Amino acid sequence: MDADKPLSPIETGWFPISVRIEGARVLLVGGGEVAINKGRLLLDHGARIEIVADRLIPGVQEWVDSGQALHVGGRVDEALLEGLMPGCRLVYAATDDRAVNRVVAAMAERMGIPVCAVDDPEPSTFITPAQVRRGMVRVSIATAGGAPVLARRLRQEIEAWLPEGTGRLAEYMQSRRPRVSARWPETQDRKRVWEDFLDGPGADAARAGDHVGADCVLQSLLDGYGRAGEVWLVGAGPGDPDLLTLKALHYMQNADVVLYDNLLPAALLGRVRRDAELIFVGKKRDRHTLPQSEINAEMVRHARAGQRVLRLKGGDPFIFGRGGEEIESLLEAGVRFRVVPGITAASGCAAYAGIPLTHRDCAQACLFVTGHAKADGVLDLPWEDMADRRQTVVIYMGISSLQRAMDGLCEHGLPHDWPAAIVERGTQPDQRVLMGTVGTLPRLALEAGVASPALVIVGKVVDHRVLSPEESGS
Repeated sequence: MDADKPLSPIETGWFPISVRIEGARVLLVGGGEVAINKGRLLLDHGARIEIVADRLIPGVQEWVDSGQALHVGGRVDEALLEGLMPGCRLVYAATDDRAVNRVVAAMAERMGIPVCAVDDPEPSTFITPAQVRRGMVRVSIATAGGAPVLARRLRQEIEAWLPEGTGRLAEYMQSRRPRVSARWPETQDRKRVWEDFLDGPGADAARAGDHVGADCVLQSLLDGYGRAGEVWLVGAGPGDPDLLTLKALHYMQNADVVLYDNLLPAALLGRVRRDAELIFVGKKRDRHTLPQSEINAEMVRHARAGQRVLRLKGGDPFIFGRGGEEIESLLEAGVRFRVVPGITAASGCAAYAGIPLTHRDCAQACLFVTGHAKADGVLDLPWEDMADRRQTVVIYMGISSLQRAMDGLCEHGLPHDWPAAIVERGTQPDQRVLMGTVGTLPRLALEAGVASPALVIVGKVVDHRVLSPEESGS
């Protein structure tokens, strides 16, 4: 086999590997609708298909008539299979009879030949993922054989999203690798050049087959590249990774260093580039908060070392996220920065809980406050403004001072039965919503063991909470 030929992705033992099947013998048992999809994939990868089937549907018959496949037998017979299987790279059991497929699979496994019984993972020693192909770019989607319809649906979505010229782009980048490597031998430097190329007009030119235009952009990057670092202040939203903005996800995939806190769930951090350095700067029960001045210094230090620093914050950087303080320190240090807003916790968590923040019947305004107490324990909040009954009050980071906050609202005019709610771990799969009143919410939170991250919502809008039919049980 030619070592430069592309490999064909399959999945063996539920772990992804690649097998070179171009020019190799592959036995396809079956000639109907079940077999035709696997046959198309095999032909796409250049396999020599030998078919055993007593009936061939028109599409499969066309392969035989055109010489793309060889019809080597009719009825599935063990003696026939024993003579055909030796020397095959793969075997596909693709009849519409599961019992027959399992007989074929058992024979292939005894001979040590990888076998796939279509839509039947148990006797299979490998499965074939759903695949999207753009030239040399191939994307495979597998569900360990458990949800093939889902895999096909995801393939359709990727097909629609992946530009047709992606294969041309990959071929261009492959052809220019020696030039980039010769100019910038360090891996990290080359990576930066290529990432800037993909983010700019060079990638569009390469997709269109315009190598002259792509070369101009690439040469400009090679000539002007310098490892100037910068900081990206990015809002990650309230917790659900699907609420990330496209720009936030882009920066998460390109950062060299990530400074994050404990408000970010693991699923969201999983969207960060795998080889990025992760630095925890938040607060946990057994660890002190890293002082803001040290966080600022850490961002500046990494940026001055030429790294792209992602300061990843829950919600939005400029709503109780100290983003303003951080950009001031970056300006003072002369470090370049960019800010990417995120969905703030108030709107995200309230929406997922079914609570409107405003309502024309009872809330014409919404007030955001933070429940952090001062060092001396005093909770200094705009009580008179918060006690206005025509609005909604959202308290960020207010669980530790919940009793004092509710007492303060009552002292300044809100009745004890004024509606209030807590949204814990909002927008995440384990979200909890506690409904109560200003008078009862602290006790309910204590009994339920509510912990951060959690948001407090106070106002008549709580009574307007709407549940979906699934949530309400209807």
